Amino acid sequence: MRVVSLLPSATEMLCHIGGGDLLVGRSHECDYPAEITHLPVLSTAATHFAGGAGASAEVDKQVRALMEAQQPLYGLKTDVLRGLRPDVILTQDLCRVCSVDVQTVQRLAATLDPVPRVVSCNAETVEGVLDDVVTVGRTVGLEERAVEAVTMLRERMYRLSDYVNAFDEGPRVAFLEWTDPLFVGGHWIPQLIERAGGRHLLNETVPVRHAGAGAGPIGTTLRKAGKSVTVPPEVLVASKPEYLVIAPCGLSLHQAMEATAELARAAWWNELPAVRAGNVLVVDGNQMFARPGPRLVDAFAFLVGVLNQRPELVPEGFPWLRWR
Repeated sequence: MRVVSLLPSATEMLCHIGGGDLLVGRSHECDYPAEITHLPVLSTAATHFAGGAGASAEVDKQVRALMEAQQPLYGLKTDVLRGLRPDVILTQDLCRVCSVDVQTVQRLAATLDPVPRVVSCNAETVEGVLDDVVTVGRTVGLEERAVEAVTMLRERMYRLSDYVNAFDEGPRVAFLEWTDPLFVGGHWIPQLIERAGGRHLLNETVPVRHAGAGAGPIGTTLRKAGKSVTVPPEVLVASKPEYLVIAPCGLSLHQAMEATAELARAAWWNELPAVRAGNVLVVDGNQMFARPGPRLVDAFAFLVGVLNQRPELVPEGFPWLRWR
């Protein structure tokens, strides 16, 4: 079987279950694990983060201009993809800003011979991410391995949850997935924060109707949040976050530090309790949190370790820095 992945998280899922040798092509953002980076790159981005002052606002401006003009944010190297003759193409339809949209992929796939199967990974919750791992495994003939992998990921999350005091209200946490404008994280991000013992007041989870007690973590009802939302600075300040996590979507740790430095020049910055307490945590948003794949469990371990003063739980090599 020949697999093309146009989604970094799907690439990680496939490799996590031992299917990396099936991969014949990848997106320009598929950079983990390192052993797949020699494969042909099949996509290009219409936007660019140049860094420096005003870079975050400039990227937002580029994205909005392209969307208003109904222009694609990503391009596909169609001739290269045709030459790979894939049996399966992994993609997504959750966010137009994140990667090539599924309609573009489906239109191209329909012109290929043989026509490949297009699998769209659109998880909005932690449970949905784990379901996608199984879906990818089933699609490529590795369902048993995928189920075993998901079982281990869930067990690790349960073990980490033992370090969270369920009777403690927990600290107020604000999670920024972009800095100009301020975008507050959504979907699985609030879930991870709340399960790690924090309160994500600017985009809280709500119970899922008809989910049943067995749908979420043991003994709880499944809760989920909506997509990320923009907030003005005064709303962020009013929420009085005791912890501020800054993990801009698609940016490296160095770029995230640049974006944080620019944010720190704002007049309201020092009004945040998290800033005064030294609890501003800058994370590589390109590798962690933004990718709904197996490494969300590492992100959860990071949150549990930091929010519960258990630094030994933070995975070794986790890409983060404390802003000072």
